[in-house]
Amino acid sequence: MKKTENDASPSGKSPSELIDARIEELGDWRGETLARIRSLVKQAEPAVTEEWKWRGVPTWYHDGMICTGETYKSAVKVTFAKGAQLDDPSKLFNSSLEGNVRRAIDLHEGDTLDESAFKALVRHAVALNSASRG
Repeated sequence: MKKTENDASPSGKSPSELIDARIEELGDWRGETLARIRSLVKQAEPAVTEEWKWRGVPTWYHDGMICTGETYKSAVKVTFAKGAQLDDPSKLFNSSLEGNVRRAIDLHEGDTLDESAFKALVRHAVALNSASRG
């Protein structure tokens, strides 16, 4: 994974190491959920890169930002940077629906995620990023 000035930490840890530490630090359903989201993103796009943005937000990129994984007290929020442009036939997006650009999926303790639909969203986001670069 490439490390840039934008995602370097004062400790010198890589973004992947910082994400590992966040998952471990949470130590509850939020950590498990963030780890699962990370795994699904990597399954959908093996060439993904990870960055650590905005003082602690795991962020996944491929030809541009795909999504972020923010953790809150009662939710894990997965925000797709270009979510408003993505087809969502399974209706995974349940947050930030009023915006013109982003869309998010808020996951709460006990929620289940349609993993194949989520991976399809990731693949669509990657395709959209790649098309806009060409």
